[in-house]
Amino acid sequence: MNKTVFLLFCGIFALLLTGCSIPETEPASKTSTTESGVYDADISHAGDFAVISRVNADIAVWSLIDNKQLFSWRHQEEGRNIVDNIHISADDAFVVTADDENFALWSIDSGDPEGFWRIDESSIRDIAISNRGEGILIAKANGKVMYFEHRSGRSIEFLGHEEKVNTVDISPNGKFALSGGNDYRAYLWSTETGQVIHVFEHANRVTKVAIDDQGRYLFTSDSQDDSQIWDAQSGKAISQLHFIERQWVFTTAKFSKDGKYLLTGSPAKRLALWDINTGRTVEEWRVAPSAGPAPQSAVVYGVGFKPSENKIISVSSSGNVELWNVE
Repeated sequence: MNKTVFLLFCGIFALLLTGCSIPETEPASKTSTTESGVYDADISHAGDFAVISRVNADIAVWSLIDNKQLFSWRHQEEGRNIVDNIHISADDAFVVTADDENFALWSIDSGDPEGFWRIDESSIRDIAISNRGEGILIAKANGKVMYFEHRSGRSIEFLGHEEKVNTVDISPNGKFALSGGNDYRAYLWSTETGQVIHVFEHANRVTKVAIDDQGRYLFTSDSQDDSQIWDAQSGKAISQLHFIERQWVFTTAKFSKDGKYLLTGSPAKRLALWDINTGRTVEEWRVAPSAGPAPQSAVVYGVGFKPSENKIISVSSSGNVELWNVE
C-alpha cells in the first residue's frame, strides 16, 4: 500500500471514529493551488513558500506572500507526476523530492535541479534534507536508512531497524537522524558514525517523527494513541499528547521556533497546536475538504508558522493553502 492510498484510508477511518459530520473552521484566507488534488506538500520554515506535489500535474513552488507559482518541477519530462515525499531544508535553501524509486535535489535560489538519483534495491518511504542541501536522508521499505552527501559522495546505511522504515527527519546541521519503523521503535542516531544515541519504544509501529530545528526536542508517534515529545539531549520524555480518540495518526509535525508549541497535521482534515510541556491541545482547526463528490475529507500534508502575523499555515490534499488565526 503506497503512502497516498494509506493516508486516504486513514482519513476515512478517522471519520468513522469521530463521526461523519466534522464542522469546518473558518480560515483567515484560503487559496486553491490545484483542482486535481495533492500527493504531498511542505511549508518553508519562514512561512514564505510551499512546495506542493500536484496530482496529474507537477511539483509547484508556491509563494505564500504573493499567492502565485514560482517554479514548476518534474521528475520526468513525460508521464504523470507521482512524487509523494517532499522536504524543505531548515534554512529554506533546498528541497528534496521523491517518488517510490527516484529522488531529486532542487535549489530554491535558482529553481534548478542539483541532481537526480535512483534507488534500485527498495522503495522510498520518506526523505529529509539538511541545511545547504548537504545531507539527504532516505527511509527504505527494506528496513534500511541511507544518509547521502551528494557533493562528497559519502554515504552510510543505518541498519538498526528490523522492519520497514516509515518516517525520518534530520537535524539542520545534518549530524543527527531520527527514524521510525514497523518494528515499534524510533532511533536517534549519528549520521557520522551510524551509532544509536537514543531508542524510543512504542506499542505500535512508528508512523511519524520530527526533530526540533533548535535541537531541543524530538517527536515520535505511533499508529494508535502513543505520541510523545522527548528531550533531545537526555532522551527523557517531556510530555505525551493528550487526546481521547483511540487513534490519531499524524501526517506532519513541526516545532515552533520559540520552543513552546508543536503543530501537527492529520488525516480527516485535522490541524492542531499542542503545548510542548503539557502535551495538551492549545487550539484545533478543520481544513476545507476537496470540492466534489464524497469522500469529503482532506489529509493535512504541510504545516507552518507565520509568527509575524500570529497565524499558522496548512496545505492539504484538497490543494488548498489556508491561513489560520491563533487565538
